[in-house]
Amino acid sequence: MIHSSAQIDPSAEIDDDVSIGPNTVIGPKVKIFKGTVVEGNAFIHKNTVLGKENLIYPFASIGGDPQDLKYKGEETFLEIGNNNEIREGSTINRGTIQEGGKTVIGSNNLLMAYTHVAHDCVLEDDIVMTNNAGVAGVVKVGKGARLSGFTLVHQFCHIGSYSFSALGTIITKDVPAYVRVSGNPAIPRGLNTVGIQRQGLSKEVSEALKESYKILYLRKNKLKDAKKEIISKFKDIQEMDLFISSISSSERSLVR
Repeated sequence: MIHSSAQIDPSAEIDDDVSIGPNTVIGPKVKIFKGTVVEGNAFIHKNTVLGKENLIYPFASIGGDPQDLKYKGEETFLEIGNNNEIREGSTINRGTIQEGGKTVIGSNNLLMAYTHVAHDCVLEDDIVMTNNAGVAGVVKVGKGARLSGFTLVHQFCHIGSYSFSALGTIITKDVPAYVRVSGNPAIPRGLNTVGIQRQGLSKEVSEALKESYKILYLRKNKLKDAKKEIISKFKDIQEMDLFISSISSSERSLVR
């Protein structure tokens, strides 16, 4: 299942049922677990773990050096979970020692063609990055988020779970969970009702999210006052934890 033209470093650890296509390069200290398919002309650079049942398309560049002038060749890493689909021309960089040294991608994610994940990012599960979307260094993307084509995310931003960005959005601040954004710079456009429906949230939670959105964005409250009111009203609803956490832990401030 390994093509004769593939180049595999002797230190790489590859399970028996992994498929590797023609002209693919597997670098040093790479681990690839069972069921993963790496198609032809892909490049898995080094210090990278690929979990089970991943599908890597041609010309993807995974585990490359971070694009950071501070990087001086230190030993850094990339970890990718299970059942991810990484399409043609996508690039995923390892971490930098200054930011913890590791880029992490969870499971069941779809990274469409020409997407970019920079150094020290953390992507959780069930995320979709549409063609040409890119996240700069040390960005965190929560579970179930959707980044439409040509979305660009500034370094250190947090993208909340089940949030949604429209085509060509430029995100420079944190996006709360379940919120839709668009524009340059991004501004809030309502709740991601599709994401809420997919979660099967109760009417109580849906109404709490709607009320929280109004408090945060539609009533001209100061940000600190809006946060305080939302936490006070809805802290006892467990399903609101994602939203409350996404607004209370923000360090770059929120899109407004």
